[in-house]
Amino acid sequence: MNIRKAVSGDASLITDFNLRLAQESEALQLDSNTVTQGVATLLKDPSKGIYFVAELPEGGVVGQLMITYEWSDWRNGNIWWIQSVYVKEEFRGFGVFKALFDHVERLARDSQEVCALRLYMDKHNDKARRAYRKMGMLEGGYVVFEKGLTGGTGD
Repeated sequence: MNIRKAVSGDASLITDFNLRLAQESEALQLDSNTVTQGVATLLKDPSKGIYFVAELPEGGVVGQLMITYEWSDWRNGNIWWIQSVYVKEEFRGFGVFKALFDHVERLARDSQEVCALRLYMDKHNDKARRAYRKMGMLEGGYVVFEKGLTGGTGD
C-alpha cells in the first residue's frame, strides 16, 4: 500500500469519501457542492491542511486522512488535527487506517514543529474510538464546543 499526498485529481473521490463518512458516522447528509468546494479549496491551499490517501499497488485509492494545523502557544509547537478519516468499507480491518496514521505520525515526529496529534470524533462512534486507542491515542479530557456561523451542520 502506498501513502501519498492527495492531488487535485483525487478531489471527486475525497468528496465522495467525505459524504459517506458524514452519513456513516453521524447520519448527516452534507451538501455535495459545499463539500466539493471545501475539498478543492484545501487541495489548492496547503496552509489550510493536507490530505493523504492510501492507494493499492493496482492504483485504487481505498482510504484518506486529512491534517489541519493549530498553533499552541502553551507548547510552542503545532498540533496536527487528524480529520476526515475514511476507509472504503470492503478494506476496513486490513490496516489501511494504520498505514495512514503511521505515515502521518512519522512525518510529525520528523518535524521539529509538531508537538502532538489530535482528533475529534462523534462521541457515539465506538468503532472509531477502538481504532484510535489501538494507535496509542488517549482521550484528551477536552470537551469541544461549537457555534455554527454559516448555516452548516454545526448550527
